[in-house]
Amino acid sequence: MGTRSSEKIIMSEGELMNRNSQWIVGFLCFLLGIMLVTQFKNAQLSSGIVSLQRAQELTMELKNLKNENKTLIQEIEDLRKRIKEYEESFLKNDSITKAMKQELERTRLLAGLTDVEGHGVVIILDDSNLPRNVGEDPNLFLIHDDDLLKVVNELRAAGAEAISINDQRIIATSEIRCIGPTISINSIKFSPPFKIKAIGDPATLEASLRMRGGVIETLKVWGIRVSLKKQENIVIPGYKGVLKFNHVKVLENGGE
Repeated sequence: MGTRSSEKIIMSEGELMNRNSQWIVGFLCFLLGIMLVTQFKNAQLSSGIVSLQRAQELTMELKNLKNENKTLIQEIEDLRKRIKEYEESFLKNDSITKAMKQELERTRLLAGLTDVEGHGVVIILDDSNLPRNVGEDPNLFLIHDDDLLKVVNELRAAGAEAISINDQRIIATSEIRCIGPTISINSIKFSPPFKIKAIGDPATLEASLRMRGGVIETLKVWGIRVSLKKQENIVIPGYKGVLKFNHVKVLENGGE
């Protein structure tokens, strides 16, 4: 009897301890749950605050980007205006440059420095092949520098716009002079025959050379062989020498 009562008392104490432990564990779980719920709510609240701040930052960035975009659009418009001004200025300068280029080409043309073409006449002069009589001067039957000069002067007087002798362009500084048995033209020596080309009105040039008592008639008296023909397409090269002015200079202020 005494033993069984002691066992009963012992079992009651064990059950009590077990129940106390369960209650403590439950209470701790309850506290842990409250803590978790509180932390979760705090996290949500914090997350909401961060999102609001980020939204404000993004709004400010968007505003700044809009302002920058507006500024860039204005800069693009300004650049377009400047490009248009440059284009207009370039066109004006291009017109001036074009006019200057045309004037330069005209000056070079007048100076005889460019290759030219056009209609005109071609004259070929060669020494006489007539037999000489005893006592006659043989030089009378040869072509001399003054013969070429007479032909060139007659062509110029008739309005020739370009002249060459053996493809040597005749310009203001060209020399035509005898050097022994040869004739120097632009410092280059030539022997007969001489091919003279002239661009101008063919009929006028021919009439000027063939007129009675003119240069061709005079040359034929001594048997100088002369061939003259009109030609539609004559090419005359530009002067290839070097133009030097060692003593002459431009008068400033037009001599005032």
